[in-house]
Amino acid sequence: MKAVLLGTTAGGGFPQWNCACSLCVRARSGSLPSRSQDCLAISCNGTDWWLVNASPDIRTQIASCSLLNPGPGPRDTPLRGALFTDAELDHTLGLLTLRGGADLTVWAPDAVLHALKDQFDLRTVIDGYSPLSWRSASGQFDLGGLRVSVIPISDKRPKYARSSTVDGPWVVGYRFLDVVTGGVLVYAPCLASWPAGFDEVVASADCVLLDGTFYAASEMGSATGSSSGQASMGHLPISASLPELRRFPHVRRLYTHLNNTNPVLDPSSPESLKLREAGVEVPLDGTVIEL
Repeated sequence: MKAVLLGTTAGGGFPQWNCACSLCVRARSGSLPSRSQDCLAISCNGTDWWLVNASPDIRTQIASCSLLNPGPGPRDTPLRGALFTDAELDHTLGLLTLRGGADLTVWAPDAVLHALKDQFDLRTVIDGYSPLSWRSASGQFDLGGLRVSVIPISDKRPKYARSSTVDGPWVVGYRFLDVVTGGVLVYAPCLASWPAGFDEVVASADCVLLDGTFYAASEMGSATGSSSGQASMGHLPISASLPELRRFPHVRRLYTHLNNTNPVLDPSSPESLKLREAGVEVPLDGTVIEL
């Protein structure tokens, strides 16, 4: 199994276009590396690739990853489709860029499929160009040599779907098992809490990529001067999840989906040092993981 972190930040990327916090200012100056929005590419054979989420930055992300280059035919592509962890715009709008693709399949929880059709109508727009296959993601299913297990996370809905009466889960993670090598990767970029049964999911993995949106519960207000918004965004801060991750030193542990206010974006910060001391990584865009 091979996975590429195409993007590692939360909505808006880093630096965020409308933010002048100290970290974004440093990223614009070049003293900290810029990052694009959350997206993973995964393959069990190096030929057939699946996206996990499709960020608005997907064109640049694909172009910067040679493993996803088109060919050998003029319109051949190694991309086979995408899996969505939720219905957030930051994780789904990249499909508009992929509208010229053929024979792509999208897997997502039923609530997400409902939102993209009946609340936002993205499915109708996309299918007007090149129809996709839309599949319900629940339980377990196979993608070639990958066995995928869906991990319910929460019922946090995107703002445009707050009036929906459809039952969740609205947010999931995915466990990928390479049926040949036995390698296991877990991808859960949005954690509202540490879900029941999640200990077993982490303990059975070789590598976990988890929600690192915020370092602390009060972070956004401290960085931007606004105290509103963070509590309702459905992201367990690193200060709460790191003690949980410390219990699994045998697993490779990485944080992704970093908000532009997160101090771990600065590798010299005390918060970054604390993660390194715990053996937990903050990978850059383009990081490749092989299991």
